[in-house]
Amino acid sequence: MRRNTVTVLALLGLLAAGSAAYFLNDSSLLSGAVAGKADAAKQSAAKSPGEAKAPTKGPGAAVPVEVIELKPVRVQESITAVGSLRSNESVVLRPEVSGRIANIGFRDGQPVKRGQLLIGLDATLNEAEVAQARAEFDLANSNLKRTEDLASKNFVSSSAQDQAASSVQVAEAKLKLVEARLAKMRILAPFDGVAGIRTVSMGDYVKDGADLVNIEDIKTLKVDFRLPERYFTQLKAGLPVEVSADALPGTRYAGSIDAINPRVDTSGRSLEVRAKLGNTDGRLRPGMFARVRVLLGDRPNALMVPEEAVVPLGDDFFVYTVADGKARRVLVKLGVRRDAQVELLEGAAAGDKVITAGIRVQRDGQPVRVVGTAGAASDRPGEKGAPASSAAKDGAATDGGKSPAKN
Repeated sequence: MRRNTVTVLALLGLLAAGSAAYFLNDSSLLSGAVAGKADAAKQSAAKSPGEAKAPTKGPGAAVPVEVIELKPVRVQESITAVGSLRSNESVVLRPEVSGRIANIGFRDGQPVKRGQLLIGLDATLNEAEVAQARAEFDLANSNLKRTEDLASKNFVSSSAQDQAASSVQVAEAKLKLVEARLAKMRILAPFDGVAGIRTVSMGDYVKDGADLVNIEDIKTLKVDFRLPERYFTQLKAGLPVEVSADALPGTRYAGSIDAINPRVDTSGRSLEVRAKLGNTDGRLRPGMFARVRVLLGDRPNALMVPEEAVVPLGDDFFVYTVADGKARRVLVKLGVRRDAQVELLEGAAAGDKVITAGIRVQRDGQPVRVVGTAGAASDRPGEKGAPASSAAKDGAATDGGKSPAKN
């Protein structure tokens, strides 16, 4: 009996423990569900009424844009190119005869004058030859005078007189020859300029044709550049140019076209042009990379817009104008480009409002809303208008999305 009672009590204990665990687990699940619903309700309540009720924009909603009103401005028409600076005159001095250097009459990098002795070769033998030839010439002259005196008294024949005159001519020619050889032993500056860095020293023996030193005339410089053949009819000698060098940022030098090669380069269909410019301050140097701007003239009634207002489509270019609250796509012809601005030659007129920012126009006639007006281009060549408002720049150009190619 006692054993059965213990067994029954154990079973009852186990049953009570299981029931308690079941009720505790069920209560926990119910509490978690209630808590989850409460959190969801709080998050829903935290949302702003504006977010919950914000309507989506429809395809016909007005697009915010910024425009510029076209006004006639003065624009400078020009052509840009790159070239290299060259000395007005440049020469590398070389001896015509071999010899040993006996004299150097300049300092490296210093100015030299025309006719100044730069390098003298040992001319001892040449000076002796000149002295001998001059003595022979003097003797021939004396013989000629005596022969003429005797001939006047009929003491000598006319043939003897002719022979004496011929001897004088031969002696004179020989004297000129040795004097010319002596002159070649002295190397003189052919023009005013600046000496380069010599490659020889006193006592060096140099052969004919060896490089000695270069002389550069840099008071006036030449700049050689090339332009496409389509500009042939617009180019002429005397047109003004502006030259700048990357080594001297912010500095421009004025010059003019000096010559145009009459032959067109068949390999690149380009014209070779040479301009001259002053270099009185001596800051420019031959061999520098140069940027050249040829000034063709100016037009007082040009219509300029920022380049971002132009939309390319295939081979054509368009701008969007605003009329009656709608965008109108207009086919235009482009002209010169200057400082991120491009000229409209055809398709637009003064007073038109051209979209410059916020272009999300998908079709012609798209409703738009003007939120700002960009500053008009200045009438001074090379100066840009006021920058566009950043508030209206909320889109990029469609219809290809590319900026127009530069000339």
